[in-house]
Amino acid sequence: MSFSESVRTAFRRGETHAVVRMSEAEIGRARAAGDPAGEVEALYSLARVAIRAGDLPGGEARAREALAVALRSGDLSLEERPRHVLAAVARMSGDLARARDLYLESIALNEALGQPKVVNSERHNLAFCELGLGNLDVARKLFAAGREEVFQQGWADFVPYVCVAGAALASAEGDHSRAARMIGVTDAAFAALGQVPDPDDAADLAAARVAAIEALGEAGFAEEHAQGRLLDPRTAFDDDRF
Repeated sequence: MSFSESVRTAFRRGETHAVVRMSEAEIGRARAAGDPAGEVEALYSLARVAIRAGDLPGGEARAREALAVALRSGDLSLEERPRHVLAAVARMSGDLARARDLYLESIALNEALGQPKVVNSERHNLAFCELGLGNLDVARKLFAAGREEVFQQGWADFVPYVCVAGAALASAEGDHSRAARMIGVTDAAFAALGQVPDPDDAADLAAARVAAIEALGEAGFAEEHAQGRLLDPRTAFDDDRF
């Protein structure tokens, strides 16, 4: 397994210490070998760890360092991950208008690189910006289009994320019972893959969870959540609003 595969797998499993250890070693190796791809991947991984720990400035600094390496290399493909992180930092910092612009730029970059799966992922993130800006109809359409492609293409690793979107949209619409069930679907989907959500999606999921518990009470939330854990993700989206 390559460094990229190993470090991303560790990150998805929540193995933070392993990610840091592997990334720091890879930075040393990559710089000695003149390997910008390895250095960018390692810096990107450290940026994600910082963001997961709540250190947005640290995550941004690592991402900018990675982007500088990518730009010096002249390899356009190496810009993709650092630019994604910079957009995520803007989103998590609450600067949704800037995040929207950065995600649109990232989508254009990935279209040029011929990476449809990443394009779909960035549109998912763009939808969250629209949701936060109050543009529910735009967000709903983006979420639905992205979800349809995920299921059609069989992108199993992204199924939990479309479930996060379902929970966040239900919460924004004030349907907290639906949100609680979708959180249950989401938790089960991540558990089935042995993964934890990325930091930005984790924050949105946590916000929906808090709102649902406040609206339904602990017992009411637990009941709806338990029902959701038993649902197949596709079945959970039978409701036309999603």
